[in-house]
Amino acid sequence: MKKSVAALLIATAAPAMAQPAPPPASVAAPTQPPRLIVAIAVDQFSGDLFNEYRQYYSGGLKRLTQGAVFPRGYQSHAATETCPGHSTILTGSRPSRTGIIANSWFDLSTARADKAIYCAEDENQPGTTSDNYIASPVHLKVPTLGGRMKIANPATRVVSIAGKDRAAIMMAGPTADQVWWLSPKGYVSYKGVPTPPLVAKVNEALAQRLGQPNPGFELPPQCAAKDFPVAVSAAKTVGTGRFARDAGDFAKFRGSPEQDAMTLVLAAGAIEAMGLGRQAQTDIISIGLSATDVIGHAYGTEGAESCIQVDRLDRELGAFFDRLDKDGIDYVVVLTADHGGHDLPERHRQNAMPMESRVDPALSPRALNAAIGEKTGLAGKTLIWGDGPAGDLYFDKGLTPAQRKTVEAETLKLLRANPQVQVVFTHAEIAASPAPSGPPESWSLLQEARASFDAQRSGDLLLLLKPRVTSIPDGTKGAVATHGSPWDVDRRVPILFWRRGMRHFEQPLGVETVDIMPSLAALIGLPVPTVEIDGRCLDLIAGSGDSCARR
Repeated sequence: MKKSVAALLIATAAPAMAQPAPPPASVAAPTQPPRLIVAIAVDQFSGDLFNEYRQYYSGGLKRLTQGAVFPRGYQSHAATETCPGHSTILTGSRPSRTGIIANSWFDLSTARADKAIYCAEDENQPGTTSDNYIASPVHLKVPTLGGRMKIANPATRVVSIAGKDRAAIMMAGPTADQVWWLSPKGYVSYKGVPTPPLVAKVNEALAQRLGQPNPGFELPPQCAAKDFPVAVSAAKTVGTGRFARDAGDFAKFRGSPEQDAMTLVLAAGAIEAMGLGRQAQTDIISIGLSATDVIGHAYGTEGAESCIQVDRLDRELGAFFDRLDKDGIDYVVVLTADHGGHDLPERHRQNAMPMESRVDPALSPRALNAAIGEKTGLAGKTLIWGDGPAGDLYFDKGLTPAQRKTVEAETLKLLRANPQVQVVFTHAEIAASPAPSGPPESWSLLQEARASFDAQRSGDLLLLLKPRVTSIPDGTKGAVATHGSPWDVDRRVPILFWRRGMRHFEQPLGVETVDIMPSLAALIGLPVPTVEIDGRCLDLIAGSGDSCARR
């Protein structure tokens, strides 16, 4: 499969769209507001991954490196997960302001038995759980760029398309015109939203594609050195995959470059079908490309699988941008990521990092409950709630004040004695810390924790593991690698802006993903009160001139 999957599918999914052709000879001058904003989030596309393959880019990623390049962007908060990361990109606000502190948190006062709250659900819907939920943007506390644009000009069209519901929802906000994400049933939206002809056509193309087996992708030359097996256990190896799948295997489709290609097909079709960027106002489409994350969890970030994925991503983005050029749209692109990612410790140990380890199962909430119950005489009760061996921990509401004090003291003693634990902050310690400021690369762990803190949603304790400790205790039962830590491997992401005619420059100093929204708002002359956001406008004009002066 040498050609772009997106290019092969576009004619099937949207017959009105011709094959890519050379870009138009002229477009509106870059000093004028663009007619379309294209905001792309590549899930788990770390700064390390971006830089590792940069010399090999020849398609869409190559184009973006010719614009304004910020290779040291930061998802500056501590909880480097998908939902909080996406919530920062188009709001200009950190999770402490968006309220999206993690992929899920616990609300022990909720009436339903399942106390976990998924970031993109409405838990007040009857009969739902955090695993069987009704998607909703109700937990996002601040407006997105698209929402602000619609307030300023109701004619603005706001569209969001992604491989995950939380990616689409967090970048769209509650007032978007169209929000679609991939599911086993095809691309779906909120409950009760009718399926328009374009989405139906793309879903038909998806079904046809899925109904055919995929023999796999060829190994690009730059990936040859990555192509060796790594044993997670005697029965499980990763590192040599090509994404071959049988007909009808949705899980393998989702965990392959095919997923992003189909998402870009729908995005290209939506731009054309809705005439985005063709009216007097500026429109915005956000695109969440999720395959890099699924692949990173399943195979790690440093094997042949991840290398193939980055190569295919470059190609598919190239086909997508060629399509926009053919339509003659004056568009600006920003590409970034919701978080980075950490490779599996088994491969790290083979590659000069023998200190890499998996987390001690004793740090899991279940194990903590058993150990603390035994120490306090409260065995058999749920004392501590949490969803993993790191992150927020919540003390049960049924504890008396005396019991709670004892449970907290014993929990802190046990956690702080564990050699894999870097620090444990209490709710009070984080709340008393001022909002962080200054270069994100120099923040303390407490400052990072404060950027992720919401007084109503955050836990009673925040457990942060040491660097080089993977928070998956057993890689044989599902994911082999992950993210979510407060360390730079998970915080650092690329931030790339491109528009035809803009002069290239590279700024190696640290900036934040919350800087993206005010930077785009300035390009279209949209005022955003600085007191309402955490980010700052980045000047995208090389040399003299200041794009931030247009606000």
